[in-house]
Amino acid sequence: MGEGAQSLFPNYGRYPLAFVKGEGSRLWDENGKEYLDLMCGLAVTNLGHAPKQVKERLKDQVDQLWHTSNLFHIPNQEKLAKLLTDNSCGDAVFFCNSGAEANEAAIKLARRYFSKVLGKPEQYEIITFHLSFHGRTLATLTATGQDKVKEGFSPLPEGFVYAPYNDAEALEKTIGPKTCAIMLEMVQGEGGVNRAEPAFVKKVAELCEQHGLLLIIDEIQTGVGRTGKMFAYEHYGVEPDIFTLAKGLGSGMPIGAMVGKEKLRTAFSAGSHGSTFGGNYLSTAAGIATMETMLAEKLPERAAELGDYIVSTLSEKLKDNPLVKEVRGLGMLIGIECAQPVADLIAAIQDQAVLVVSAGPNVIRLAPSLLISKEDLDRGLDVVCTVLSKQAAAAV
Repeated sequence: MGEGAQSLFPNYGRYPLAFVKGEGSRLWDENGKEYLDLMCGLAVTNLGHAPKQVKERLKDQVDQLWHTSNLFHIPNQEKLAKLLTDNSCGDAVFFCNSGAEANEAAIKLARRYFSKVLGKPEQYEIITFHLSFHGRTLATLTATGQDKVKEGFSPLPEGFVYAPYNDAEALEKTIGPKTCAIMLEMVQGEGGVNRAEPAFVKKVAELCEQHGLLLIIDEIQTGVGRTGKMFAYEHYGVEPDIFTLAKGLGSGMPIGAMVGKEKLRTAFSAGSHGSTFGGNYLSTAAGIATMETMLAEKLPERAAELGDYIVSTLSEKLKDNPLVKEVRGLGMLIGIECAQPVADLIAAIQDQAVLVVSAGPNVIRLAPSLLISKEDLDRGLDVVCTVLSKQAAAAV
């Protein structure tokens, strides 16, 4: 911990590590020790650390122009928006700086569409799900279906109601005269790497159509190739009215995006919403290079193949481990559910120079680079399995 750490608010429970260099799936700390990264900065560095294509695009942009604001046209922003709409079901994009801001924009767009376009201001409630996570702003933490993120922040804004995940019958009963949208994650990353069941997603889409509601899909963690498709909703044969992106879109540069259908365009008229830094030259340069690399190298397809390999490998190696309840995931977003809290297990894995992260108290989350080598992946999985085996043996 550096001397300047005392000048920071203590709102993060940080590990006792500080990294000074990164390349591919490797990080080096200030003492020169090398680590294998299987968490990618919380599913952010999908192309690994300092990927060449993104680095070159950023260097070129740094030499030209950094910021002008959204009072002017930004060519990079327009190019990235077209890449997103050409490769998704969306028609219009709003850029911001983070996942929370993207979800905040989705919430505002849904409300404004019902109020200003449909003339139904009384319909403003959004249904979200238990164990969901949508951000840290007042609106998005209220949308989050976990009480722990809300402690001490009351009074919270109204307009959100909650339903059990993967329970279509309970969801249907939750819909009321004030409902305007249903917002869900295809995989609840922070909630435990819980995957939406296909029949449930199909019913959600049917209910939205039946009741005239908007379907909002939070792809902050699952988007941009992570789950084996460019966007996770593609696994389910549904088309959201709105979906949100952030983490993997900028390869580590702060960027968020909300993508919506054509019918929503007029709800965000000039002056209705904005962001000073959103979609600036640097963040969109990173986004363009990231998307182009994803497409050119067919990385979603690689994520699907490697993700299946990770799940099958872990399932086989850990099948007789009494500590492990389930291995699950989609693409390269994997959860290992354990029969005990995993904080000490993660620390033990970290001691072996491999970085993983939790997803709730009892789940170890793996989110490696989509470009990780098979050799590095095998080494990392061996460390994880060895630590879990030793812990199980010690508990006997």
